[in-house]
Amino acid sequence: MPAPAAPPPAPAPATRARRLLAPLGTLAGVVAAFTYVGLVDPNESGHYPVCPLLSMTGLYCPGCGGLRSAHAVAHGDIAAAFGSNALAGAGYAIFAAVWLIWLILVARGTRPRVSVPPFTGWAVGAVVVVFTVVRNLPFGSSLAP
Repeated sequence: MPAPAAPPPAPAPATRARRLLAPLGTLAGVVAAFTYVGLVDPNESGHYPVCPLLSMTGLYCPGCGGLRSAHAVAHGDIAAAFGSNALAGAGYAIFAAVWLIWLILVARGTRPRVSVPPFTGWAVGAVVVVFTVVRNLPFGSSLAP
């Protein structure tokens, strides 16, 4: 009877540069998007499509003002970013924090583990719905773009 085959060798650990490829590639994509929106002003009509919900109903969707918010962030005007779309501004801040944590973990050689509680999706959905409803009511007009 032939001897059992030796198990294949374990893969070599990824180099730091290889580990950083995903977070840095993500950052490059986000920087490219913000650069484009920073260069092509959404405050001037004709550059971007009109929100279909706003054009058909006159109601602001949760994303209305998001491009103007990104444009303001690209120009360093954080107050204007939150004034255009507070939810988008909060999303940018959350993304930056999560990306930084991801980068630090990957740089240290720790494998990031994502564990999202089941209610998180419902909570985020509820925040988006409440934001959308409030920004369309008279007392929430400060949230309108």
